[in-house]
Amino acid sequence: MKFAAWILLALALATGLQRAGARMPDRRPQFTGREYVRLSDWARVNQFQTRRLGDKTLQLSNRLGRVTLTVNSADAQINGVGVRLSFPVALRNGALCVSQLDLDKTFGPVFYPPANKPGFKITTICLDAGHGGKDMGEHVGGVEEKKYTLLLAKELQDQLTRAGFEIVMTRTGDSAVGLPDRTEIARRRKADLFVALHFNSSPSDRNAVRGVETYCLTPAGATSSNTQGEGDTRWLSANGNDEKNMQLAFQLQKSLVRGIGAEDRSVKRARFQVLREADMPAVLIEGGFLSHPTELKRILDPAYRRKMARAIVDGILAYKRRVKG
Repeated sequence: MKFAAWILLALALATGLQRAGARMPDRRPQFTGREYVRLSDWARVNQFQTRRLGDKTLQLSNRLGRVTLTVNSADAQINGVGVRLSFPVALRNGALCVSQLDLDKTFGPVFYPPANKPGFKITTICLDAGHGGKDMGEHVGGVEEKKYTLLLAKELQDQLTRAGFEIVMTRTGDSAVGLPDRTEIARRRKADLFVALHFNSSPSDRNAVRGVETYCLTPAGATSSNTQGEGDTRWLSANGNDEKNMQLAFQLQKSLVRGIGAEDRSVKRARFQVLREADMPAVLIEGGFLSHPTELKRILDPAYRRKMARAIVDGILAYKRRVKG
């Protein structure tokens, strides 16, 4: 592809980031059943500085931040944080295109998060320690996920309380809590945010697969990051919080990666039951891989969990500032 085409990509995406909610041109390319935007149609409003990084990768930057994209890939970076797009950046009939869904549900919420209504304050946070009781979650040797999600939740409860928040816990001991009950507890206690805490495991490549990933609800019309292109795409009532879900997930992923030095496995999308049924902005954090020997040692260390909790607190505070909560 000629470099001039890459410049059009940069300029067009820049405009998309600034005007993700603006009126689109009447004629939009459609293929594979999805609506895309010709990036050149966005090129006339605002120019980013651009830098080519290899044959198919381009970096854009201005006062709003920095974006790195690769043609035919759904993996992007926004301000240095990995973000999985709903659909790959595409080249069709000579035109560079990005899905309208990603402009509306990914770039827009990150750069222009919707503000809370005047007077609304984020005061109550529900912490959901994953698994419990007979449900061990992931387990490696004698290490059970359920124990360490609860230890992290308790540490996070202490730190958030000191930061001035009221905390709701879905469990405080080794008890089984049904998935519908977890979001019902948050709803009943009028929680403003829902944060589910988990740890991961890989069945293979145990010495290679590591890092942190943060999930928020998949927008309607897209498949989830963990379904390999298959699965439900319908609209759910929880999709009413799509923009705030993405902003919360982005701030938490950024804070975790920088705060604990973990490998960045990106902000991703899923339709986990706790995300589907939450009435409030909700995320699910996978705080590391129990299957990775080095990461396991860190997760078992109380000092590391305190550091992880501090990073989550910082991410929540950053979100609170961004949405004026």
